[in-house]
Amino acid sequence: LKALEEELDIQLCERHGRGMRATAAGQLLVHHFHAQRASEEAVLSQLMALQSLAKGEVRIAVGEGFIADLIAAPLGTFMSAFSGINVEIRMAGVNEAMSLLKDREVDIALLYAPPVDPQFFCHVETRQPLDVIVPPNHPLSTLERPVTLHDLKEWPLALMDNPFGMRQMVNMVAHQERIHLEARLHTNSVSVLKNFVRSGIGVTFMPELTVADEIERGEIFTLPMQYPVMNGTRAQIVSLKGQELPIASTTCINHLHKGMRFFSADAPRLLQ
Repeated sequence: LKALEEELDIQLCERHGRGMRATAAGQLLVHHFHAQRASEEAVLSQLMALQSLAKGEVRIAVGEGFIADLIAAPLGTFMSAFSGINVEIRMAGVNEAMSLLKDREVDIALLYAPPVDPQFFCHVETRQPLDVIVPPNHPLSTLERPVTLHDLKEWPLALMDNPFGMRQMVNMVAHQERIHLEARLHTNSVSVLKNFVRSGIGVTFMPELTVADEIERGEIFTLPMQYPVMNGTRAQIVSLKGQELPIASTTCINHLHKGMRFFSADAPRLLQ
C-alpha cells in the first residue's frame, strides 16, 4: 500500500491509533477496483453465454412477501431451463436488501416499497398497493368506502418490524395523519402476520399478491386504504447502478419479469 502511495504520489489512507481509514483518493481507488472486478466478471459471464449459459451464479436478496410467488413456478422453471446456473437467495427486509446490494453481496434485489436511492438501477417496477387484510366477515368489510387508519384503532393490529418496506410505508402515512398506531403484535415474519389474521385475532397490512392463496381459499380478505401513497406502492427488481451484471443475472431478471405475478403486471385488483 505504501509503495502504491509513493508511485501515485498521493495519500490513500489516514493512519491513526485505532487503525487506518481510506482517504477520498483511497475510496476512489476501492470503487475503481470493484468496478473493474465487476466488469471482468461480466465479460467472463458473456463468454459463458456463448456456451448457452452453461455455468453461472445469481445472488438474490428477497423479502419474505415475494417468496410464495417466486417459489410457485418462476424459480423452478429458471433452474430447469438453465441447469448450470446456481441460485443463492438471501431473505432480507428492504433496508438489509439495499445494504447487501451496496456491499456487492448480492447481484439483484426484489424490493417492496423501497425508498428512492440514486445508487440503484430499477429493471422492473409494478404497482402493488399496500392493503388492509382482515379475517372473513370482519366488520371492516361492511364499509362502503376505503379504510382509514382511524378505522383500525378499534381492532387488534399486527405490524412488521421497522426495517421492512410495509412498515415504513405505514409509519409514513401514520406520521402524515398524526395517528399513533398501537400494535398488539410486532414481528419480522410475513407468515406470522398471515396466521394472526387468518386465526381471527386481528388485522394487518399486506399487498394482495402476498396473500393470493389465502384469498382464493376464502381465509383472508383485502380492503383498500384511502391514502394515494399506499395505493401507489411499488415493487421493484433493482441492481447497483454502474455495475455491469453477469449474463446469468440479467437472464434471471427477464425470467422473473415474465414469470412472477408481482412483476409481470400491476396488482390484480387494479386490472379488474
